[in-house]
Amino acid sequence: MEREFQYHRLSHPVEIDILAASIADVQLKTGEIPWHAGGKTDPWDHVEAAIGLSIGGYLEQARHAFEWLASTQLPDGSWYSAYRQGKGEDTTRESNHSSYIAVGVFHYYLITQDRAFLEYIWPTVSAGIDYAVALQGPGGEIYWARNPAGSIDPMSLLTGSCSVYMSLKCALVLALLLGESRPRWQMALRRLEDAIRYRRYLFNKTKSRYSMDWFYPVLCGALTDGEAKKRIDKYWNKFVVEGLGVRCVCDSPWVTMAESSELIIALAAMGETELAETLLMWILNKRHDDGSYYCGVTFPDMVIWPEEKLTWTNAAVMMAADALYHITPASQLFNHSFWQEGQKSHMYRFLKKRHPVFSIKEAFCSHMQDMRA
Repeated sequence: MEREFQYHRLSHPVEIDILAASIADVQLKTGEIPWHAGGKTDPWDHVEAAIGLSIGGYLEQARHAFEWLASTQLPDGSWYSAYRQGKGEDTTRESNHSSYIAVGVFHYYLITQDRAFLEYIWPTVSAGIDYAVALQGPGGEIYWARNPAGSIDPMSLLTGSCSVYMSLKCALVLALLLGESRPRWQMALRRLEDAIRYRRYLFNKTKSRYSMDWFYPVLCGALTDGEAKKRIDKYWNKFVVEGLGVRCVCDSPWVTMAESSELIIALAAMGETELAETLLMWILNKRHDDGSYYCGVTFPDMVIWPEEKLTWTNAAVMMAADALYHITPASQLFNHSFWQEGQKSHMYRFLKKRHPVFSIKEAFCSHMQDMRA
């Protein structure tokens, strides 16, 4: 199917058409987007793949992906951690899986301005955010999941909590656009930001070997300006392999395209566009014959592993290209300046145009009563 819009055809080195088509080809008729043909589906990577479809102009397929989420959401607002052909395979229910739909839907709205779809999908988004907020611990951290028996696993992951942080920001803007008030979410966001910035001891330290734990506090915008630069500089040599990309874990000789792409987005978000573009150049040649990107390669032997062509890896590369080359109206979704307060911010201008009686503080710091309480 042809794309529903013509994105900006500025000069950039990423073949958006090929990558978007590769995701659409894997999507099932139900809307579900597995990791690869015949593979499992998890809700977080499903949303990531839907974002890739939106960037590529496959808007009908992206809507269908969100509709699949609406049709499979559990009564408590969550989703199972893994599905196969629509059936739950791992019945753990993770907080960052339940909330990430807010990022995908806001991204879709930035591109389409489709308010009718936003109103349709809002109850699904709202329930997913509520599930994550209900798992917030006493220190502001977000517990990662309920196990298959329904009990809370009182472990907090920094990467997962950062994902919830970004999801909360997007959900609060969507709420404002729809005239909704969510003070409970606003409080959860403030407490979570404090935990990410000042109480890192609350999070599982064994995960610090993963590169995502390094840059996700910057990617989500909890750390900005000098704090962001300090964190990136501190662990750069631990995770970055010059000329190749970003290690998935610091103690393994394996660079992955998704982690490399997400670091590119984080660098672009903090204004380090030249460094971000350099990193993108390192991964451009790590592609299969059909143009889709490797999941990862080992070094120094340069073995492709695993060999599957992953939908969410291709989506992450597309998101990195968009962050650098402004291909779509959603290109600045992760950009720190987009979220800053004040009349010069992109977020201010975006919301002022669509919500005339507006201030950023109204989205994030309202004292209105939550009518659902």
